[in-house]
Amino acid sequence: MKPAFANRPWLWLSIGLLLAAGVPWVASDFVSAVALSCLMYIALACSWSLFCGATRYLSLATSAFFGLGAYASATLLGVLPWPLVILCGAALASVVAVAMGTAVLHLRGTYFAVLTFGMTELIRHAVTFVEKQVSGTVGRVLTVVPSNETVYLTVLAIAGAAIAAAILVKRSRFGLALAGIGADEQRAQTLGVDTRRIKIAGFALTAAFAGAAGAAMAVRWTYIEPAAVFSPFIGFQTVLIALIGGAASIGGPIVAAIVFSLLAETLRLQLPYGYMMVLGLLLILCVMYLPNGLATLWQRQRNE
Repeated sequence: MKPAFANRPWLWLSIGLLLAAGVPWVASDFVSAVALSCLMYIALACSWSLFCGATRYLSLATSAFFGLGAYASATLLGVLPWPLVILCGAALASVVAVAMGTAVLHLRGTYFAVLTFGMTELIRHAVTFVEKQVSGTVGRVLTVVPSNETVYLTVLAIAGAAIAAAILVKRSRFGLALAGIGADEQRAQTLGVDTRRIKIAGFALTAAFAGAAGAAMAVRWTYIEPAAVFSPFIGFQTVLIALIGGAASIGGPIVAAIVFSLLAETLRLQLPYGYMMVLGLLLILCVMYLPNGLATLWQRQRNE
């Protein structure tokens, strides 16, 4: 029984990727756009949960890494092949995450959350300043971009890689170290865990997926500016999706990302503020009745 259960996540991941890969060829442009949004938030929420769900650090820096990846893509597109553009976006985000993590990962709780948000705003204003000084304008228009199918498959690959990384990390010694930090960091140190190095590595891994997603999505939008790609909404929604789904689980953020992406498209036109109201209401209900997120529901059912 144990081997079958252990292989089940890979089976479901393979089936999901195969089904999702056919969407651009069988569905309308609107459905493909919604599916792309789902995949983006799956990648962001799963990668955020990979580190923050295990260590219980509340990072609000997702939009910083996403925006850095987007600007890396806008700068290098047409200079490097498409796969290298994505890798450069991931690498740039990881490098910044290492620097950021070195400075703030010794803090926890509210202090860490506030500082990561503050650094995100600092990066956004720094990019705005550089853009004005170098190019004389704030936004960038991307004229030579890959096809919609290429962008979709790229984001699908990033989402699949984020889920696969979450599965592998959770079953590795690295994942056990992250969980130990989340349970009791001082005790983990006494057991010989290099908590500083583990935290920085986990933070950089999270940033890599956010940077890759930003690099891929930048060409989908064709026009980017700091206010859009460094938007706090991207970071906050990623955190809320992960928390509502269950940041300690793998399936929870995936389900929540799909549900809320569909809700966003349904409510955004009919009720412009309805989506955020639903998101806030569900967060309150989860905090009150499901502190471990929606994943608690099927975990309870499995244990019964």
